[in-house]
Amino acid sequence: MNSGDILDKAASALTALVVAGLKQWFGGGITRPILGPITVADLCATACIVILFFALHGIAAFFLKAKSRKANADAKTLKSNFLGVLGKPLYLLIWIFGIYISITPLLLRLPKDQLIEVHGIFDGLFDLGIFIALLWFFVRFTRVIEAHLAAWAAKTESKLDDLLVPLIGKSLRIIVPVLGIVFALPVLNLPSHYAEVVGKASSILLIAAIALILCQVVNLGEKYLLTKYDINVADNLQARKLYTQVHVLSKTLYFIIALFSVASMMMLFEEVRRLGTSILASAGVVGVVLGFAAQKTIANLFAGFQLAMTQPIRLDDVVIVEGEWGRIEEISLTYVIIHIWDDRRLVVPLSYFIEKPFQNWTRASAQLLGSVFVFVDYSLPLDEARNALKEIIENHPLWDKRFWNLQVTDASEKTMQLRVLATAADSSKSWDLRCDIREKFIAYIQRNHPQGLPQFRARIDRPLSD
Repeated sequence: MNSGDILDKAASALTALVVAGLKQWFGGGITRPILGPITVADLCATACIVILFFALHGIAAFFLKAKSRKANADAKTLKSNFLGVLGKPLYLLIWIFGIYISITPLLLRLPKDQLIEVHGIFDGLFDLGIFIALLWFFVRFTRVIEAHLAAWAAKTESKLDDLLVPLIGKSLRIIVPVLGIVFALPVLNLPSHYAEVVGKASSILLIAAIALILCQVVNLGEKYLLTKYDINVADNLQARKLYTQVHVLSKTLYFIIALFSVASMMMLFEEVRRLGTSILASAGVVGVVLGFAAQKTIANLFAGFQLAMTQPIRLDDVVIVEGEWGRIEEISLTYVIIHIWDDRRLVVPLSYFIEKPFQNWTRASAQLLGSVFVFVDYSLPLDEARNALKEIIENHPLWDKRFWNLQVTDASEKTMQLRVLATAADSSKSWDLRCDIREKFIAYIQRNHPQGLPQFRARIDRPLSD
């Protein structure tokens, strides 16, 4: 005996009870047909059942509000939130039963051939309505669970909780409706040609939901690993190493998840499976053709794994590529974006960094030794120049206090070449420091030893008199 039969018997018994009471009040005339086989007693029974369910609705609303007020007075607990989300789905469920039971006495008056068809439609709508009410309740309740988990995570010191709770909430919001659609299909009793299409659509939804959850898991793992390192600090070498590996590996995992998800969706269709069998039969030829066609792409993919593991470059590294100075801004599965100093972007394939030489100024450390070359006259006193440079460099905020010196590195028939070396914490500071040293040192020479600037000398002998 199914639920429909039980409700039919309950409706029939309730109708018989109401009709018996009406007969005592109004006599046997109340059983006269007025609309085909439907009698006045049937209409009155339907009205009485509707009034009864109005009363049940009111009682349920009063009970839930009273319990909710009491729970809220104590604290904002899971119980109070449960009562809050229970109300509307419960009222919907009450009226689904009410409408079904109130209509049943009228349906039972129909001829048998019509009754079977109409009753089947109402049974399907009844089952679907119950399913919608329950699904609505579970969707609302998942939000309550997510809110309570978030409140609990906020009280803990672990950063993993702050990342795990949103993952659980998003997963519930994705998986509950999808599972609801999947479980609703048997309830609908669709014709076979429609059921197949809807079944494949629900399978595609389920695969997509699982793929989204897996992507959320990868994103959670990425955030959790990166929370321990700050790439914005001055000494960020370890952070940049981890950021590079995590970003490359996470993008690879996203690609793999998307690839397998699309492949799984396509395999639901018989035509695609037959095509896959044909392709496998000629796999040798197709493999060779695809190998030649995609060799650059495959080379870049393997280069991405090599870069992630060996790390000749990392995010935020300062590099010289193709004569351009810039920082590594993005590393994808196939290319690298370099942010040039003048805000241009240089796009370079990953294989470039495996096959060709380039400069990495921050490979082992961001610290650099900068050099400044100045050409001066031989008359410049070097000891005084060193003292002046000492004051310029050692009082400069960009000098990292590691090393500096002044040396004569070349001499020609006209000038001598001075080289000033000074260390800085990174390439940007080194550039600014070198510019300041050059500017202030030249100003010192102009102010104190103008004869020390480069100059040409010529000797003119007076001609002998006749």
